[in-house]
Amino acid sequence: MTRIARATLGRGEKARLWSLALARLIRRQALIEAYGLPGYGLTLRSKVSGFVAAPRDFRPVNDAMGRSILAGRFQLAGSVLDIQPPNDPWNRPSPTRSFAVSLHRFDWLASVMASGERGAREALRLTLGWEAVFGRWTPFAWGPEVLARRVFNLACSARRMAAVASEDDRERLARTLSAQARQLLRPPTHRATRAVAITAAVVAGCALGGRAGERLIARGLRKLGPALDDSVLPDGVHRSRSPEAGLELLLDLLTLEDALLQRDVPLPASLSAAMDRLTLALRTLTLADGCLAAFQGGARLDAAHVEAARAHDEAPQAFAASLADGRFERLDAPLVQVMVDTGAPARGVWSEGACAQPLAIEVLCGRDRLITNSGWTPAAPERQALRLSAGGSTLTLGERSPGGPLTGRLAGILGPRLDGPAVSVEVERRESEGAVLLEASHDGWVAGFGLLHQRRLYLDQKLDELRAEDRLRPREGARRDGGPLAYPYALRFHLEPGVQASVARDRQSILLRGHSGRGWWFRSDGPDIAIEPSVHVVSGLTRRALQIVVRGTARADGETRIRWKLSPAGASESG
Repeated sequence: MTRIARATLGRGEKARLWSLALARLIRRQALIEAYGLPGYGLTLRSKVSGFVAAPRDFRPVNDAMGRSILAGRFQLAGSVLDIQPPNDPWNRPSPTRSFAVSLHRFDWLASVMASGERGAREALRLTLGWEAVFGRWTPFAWGPEVLARRVFNLACSARRMAAVASEDDRERLARTLSAQARQLLRPPTHRATRAVAITAAVVAGCALGGRAGERLIARGLRKLGPALDDSVLPDGVHRSRSPEAGLELLLDLLTLEDALLQRDVPLPASLSAAMDRLTLALRTLTLADGCLAAFQGGARLDAAHVEAARAHDEAPQAFAASLADGRFERLDAPLVQVMVDTGAPARGVWSEGACAQPLAIEVLCGRDRLITNSGWTPAAPERQALRLSAGGSTLTLGERSPGGPLTGRLAGILGPRLDGPAVSVEVERRESEGAVLLEASHDGWVAGFGLLHQRRLYLDQKLDELRAEDRLRPREGARRDGGPLAYPYALRFHLEPGVQASVARDRQSILLRGHSGRGWWFRSDGPDIAIEPSVHVVSGLTRRALQIVVRGTARADGETRIRWKLSPAGASESG
């Protein structure tokens, strides 16, 4: 992929971020000192009396991963660690930080438990091995990045593990789950992950018997409503604008609903309302191939994972064409489906997975996803460059990106949040019989170049043809950074891994074939059209792919137009 520079932070913005970083650093150090005191663990103790519920995690289970771990091979986050039982991974270095995060989240637990009694015994052994090494608070193992997921995973498996445990081991298991769940309701409660952490604590409370469980349920449910209202927009899109984040939160809430029903605890109205909103957004953001749209740090995810979150949906066809709060638009024809990101990237604490790719699109033809985005998620932290404009199916100007992730010391303190100039997006949608017209524009290029990017998409529903125009035009009164009056642009269309692309003789047309083998023509009047290498992130792993790139030069004192079209190939052309 072409090297793209991110927009440079201004002096005032840098000062603001360093001020935030200093405040967080001071608070973090104070908590480390407080939680690291020798007697701190006593404050997390509560009277426990075993397990009374087995909350169901609705996510698909990876049986192959479980069998591999039983054989002594941990394959997590794209890395491998071989450990022959009865050894365990807790007193040895992990191959990568991503591996360590997944390991301490217990992302592997459900897969091991799928192997019946043998799996339950090995899961219990590994869990108690973790407790022996990390039972006291430490910044990483008990940090917000891993704690909530570990508590959730343990809560869903603890009762079955307890069934094969001795009395002493059952008590140890209950004590460690109770202590970790109580820690979740203490600072730091990061706003962007608060709903997930509270949900995990309540799920653990439902699994635990006695006063420990009752207190976790009561305290957690008091906090859950405001956290859900903060995390879920009125139209059901997650405040981070990541489709994947919304789906994962919905799956957690489905588990919480199941756990509360097992405990005969009435469902809070805020929980039911949030689930309804998340479900509506999920309908819209699920495309015809059964997978999610890959926008804003959200992966495509496999269809089985998406179906697990939609199994409860009683009206799966009732999607919304426009998500006005989350700022996504969907255009549908019998054979063509288009999703458009018509919003600005999330900012601040919600932006650690955001991407600087305004007006990016995804296009399905039949059930083939032809045009997509890089699929970057926080599960691939080493590929931060995919969050820039070149990682999306949109336009890049002057080899720059309208924002990008923090790096260096700031990222180490504040996280890899997306930062840069605020972007404003305007959108207008019109529908008539047999056609949908979407016109959108953003000002992300105004600060550096004085240019607005406008994207016009016209979907002919009778011909299954998408006709489009991207336009760069000067914004009246805008001040530029200076420099030349002409800048290179690149209009990118990232192709799904496995999509074949071949350039026609006219050099203006490209024949695309998806997994079904059906052909579709991409045509453009841009001055230079090429097929170039690209990459796509799938399940945290990077796969090779292709991209169509239309290159040219835009003038800062005039209008530049690039027209393109996607249409079915005829029988003679595609056959």
